[in-house]
Amino acid sequence: MTSTTDPDARPTAESDDERLRRWRLVLGGEADGTGCRLAGRDAAMDRALAALYRGGGAGRPERGRSRTAGLGGSAPQVARWLGDIREYFPTSVVQLMQQDAIERLGLAQLLMEPEMLEAVEPDVHLVGTLLSLGRALPETTRETARAVVRKVVADLERRIATRTRSLVGGALDRSARVNRPRHRDIDWDRTIRANLKNYIEPEGADGRGTVVPERLVGYARASTAVTKEVILCIDQSGSMAASVVHSSVFGAVLASMNSLRTRLVAFDTAVVDLTDQLSDPVDVLFGVQLGGGTDINRALAYCQSRITRPADTVVVLISDLYEGGIRDGMLKRVAAMKAAGVQFIALLALSDEGAPAYDRGHAAALAALGAPAFACTPDLFPEIMAAAIQKLPLPLPETG
Repeated sequence: MTSTTDPDARPTAESDDERLRRWRLVLGGEADGTGCRLAGRDAAMDRALAALYRGGGAGRPERGRSRTAGLGGSAPQVARWLGDIREYFPTSVVQLMQQDAIERLGLAQLLMEPEMLEAVEPDVHLVGTLLSLGRALPETTRETARAVVRKVVADLERRIATRTRSLVGGALDRSARVNRPRHRDIDWDRTIRANLKNYIEPEGADGRGTVVPERLVGYARASTAVTKEVILCIDQSGSMAASVVHSSVFGAVLASMNSLRTRLVAFDTAVVDLTDQLSDPVDVLFGVQLGGGTDINRALAYCQSRITRPADTVVVLISDLYEGGIRDGMLKRVAAMKAAGVQFIALLALSDEGAPAYDRGHAAALAALGAPAFACTPDLFPEIMAAAIQKLPLPLPETG
């Protein structure tokens, strides 16, 4: 008789059934391969997966044939499917399946119907799709689309605003510190710490030593005065959709800080300055037009013309660097800004989508000029900005 504590003991029949059930859901198709038949909720989950990934549950595609989808062109049928996946799967899985449905099934056309938009789970990818549809959205759908975008933007803002204001605000305070403050502006704690090397041992009976304040540390008088300027220069080509969404939200948060002047510029082959809309990132997003070509040189020329205090300016280019304009001109402009004292950073992506596709030659050329080029997650962006404002080494993401 086998002991139940024996590590080599065969799993129970119940655990075998559960394992077969999971494999059946993973593999899909008919039940013959596993000998497991699905029923109830499991069968409904399988049908939802099959409709998207296995051509309506007819099993694996024949050799040499591409996978097909089984939702058909019926809007009511797609709406029911969207409702089913929200019932059976967690939100993260629902968002992934919606993204696959948009790519595989041409679901973008159905998103032009208000009823369909109300059925989907809002996320960054969906916002990107709606922005790419742009003016093609009918009037009847525009308000619904705007509500979807506003919900996603509000969720992002809740996630990033507090941390961004804390880190960037602290960096602004530290960068505003002056070494010849007025008496009432002296930060005595930091002044004492900065002058501990000048400590004089006590000589009298009172036992008190002295710190000679050779260097006074304080803060600028006008806390609401603009101390730094940031220019976000955003590539609005179709591949940058998620980055555009995150950049717009970060731009709005940065623009809300009194001692920071923020400018947001979007570009393809044309350049549009959306700074006056930064009070509402939803307005910013509906002001961009995803798609089209890319002229980074032209965009940087515009940004360069708006710089008035180079030593106090941070320029963040958010682009995959696939330049359609004048490559040498782009690099010369970056070199000129760097020489003038501008902090220049190129973000190949500002999203959670993983390693982006980008022009490696242009990224290497920028790095050679001392302008780092790397992909950045939304969680890391506040730290990047805080370091750039203080002119400290950037906390670059690890690469593997």
